[in-house]
Amino acid sequence: MAEAPISRRDFVNDAVWGTCLLGLGGLAAMVARRAHAQGTVWQLDPAQCVHCGNCATHCVLKESAVKCVHLHASCGYCKICTGFLDPNPLSIDAAAENQVCPTGAIKRTFIEDPYYEYTIIEDKCIGCAKCVKGCKCFGNGSLMLQVRHDRCLNCNECSIAVACPSNAFKRVPTSEPYLTKGKAHG
Repeated sequence: MAEAPISRRDFVNDAVWGTCLLGLGGLAAMVARRAHAQGTVWQLDPAQCVHCGNCATHCVLKESAVKCVHLHASCGYCKICTGFLDPNPLSIDAAAENQVCPTGAIKRTFIEDPYYEYTIIEDKCIGCAKCVKGCKCFGNGSLMLQVRHDRCLNCNECSIAVACPSNAFKRVPTSEPYLTKGKAHG
């Protein structure tokens, strides 16, 4: 038995219904993705970071949401801290011309000879990673970059993540929003 030819009106009706169902499916997928994204935040995996400087220049915010943090427990409190001092300082003191940080965001405090404490002043930190690179190359790596969630807009597509040459930016659960060295999320 041969099927009756479909009328133009039935074809258009079927096409409109098909388009509506496809649109609803796309909308449902978008809502599901947004609901999933709300349970996660962007974070920088310090084990993958190559200290390229993009965090300072690619954030959508005027002042980057990426800041240097200091893991005091793993710091050597060295007098000659390569995260604080330029590799070729004019002298070993806290003068601006001897510091790695271009904004003076690291405060150096004398404890006792030969130990110093280093504190990050987040309001001055631009996330350039110069201190992190120095600390990792010659020190124990107690300085690292992290997305500060009190500043981050948690964009669907983080502009820093797009510019990151090492894919160090990833979504992590809001229950554990900070990654430290050795504690990376899959």
